[in-house]
Amino acid sequence: MTDNNDNLVANAEMIRTSPLGTELSDSQCQALADKVTVMGLKENQFLIEEGQQDESLYVIISGHLEVLIKSTTDDYVTLHLLREGEMAGELGFLDGRPHSAGLRAVGNCTAICLTREDFESFINEDPELMYKVMRAIIRTVHGILCDMNRSHVEMNNYIYKQHGRY
Repeated sequence: MTDNNDNLVANAEMIRTSPLGTELSDSQCQALADKVTVMGLKENQFLIEEGQQDESLYVIISGHLEVLIKSTTDDYVTLHLLREGEMAGELGFLDGRPHSAGLRAVGNCTAICLTREDFESFINEDPELMYKVMRAIIRTVHGILCDMNRSHVEMNNYIYKQHGRY
């Protein structure tokens, strides 16, 4: 991926207003800002391709990313649209496995990127920061899981014509 924001540098305010900064102090926001990079994507440019291994966490600063998978005809199917302030790549960041879906820019998009290697430097530097960021990531993953569970129940209700919601 090319960086279209050479002059844009991460700052503490970017972290503070992101889901990563909800529990962080001002000094912790600045410490995290010093570790992240700002990345720019042009329309239809992939941040992550399906099957790619990428141990980075992204937070969308502006624009949108579509979560998509390849269909059997090699077309893409959009699963979800990520908006400003949302995280992307959190599971690959945590477990290092290849991504089950791709992430592609819808219009121009800017994101901050935190590599696992840079994040792990906080083990000794500031373990409290590390703990708080991990809580933020888990909150995001938990929200995704809850949404998926609700969708599953609604789909089952529709398919099996239960609970009068079809």
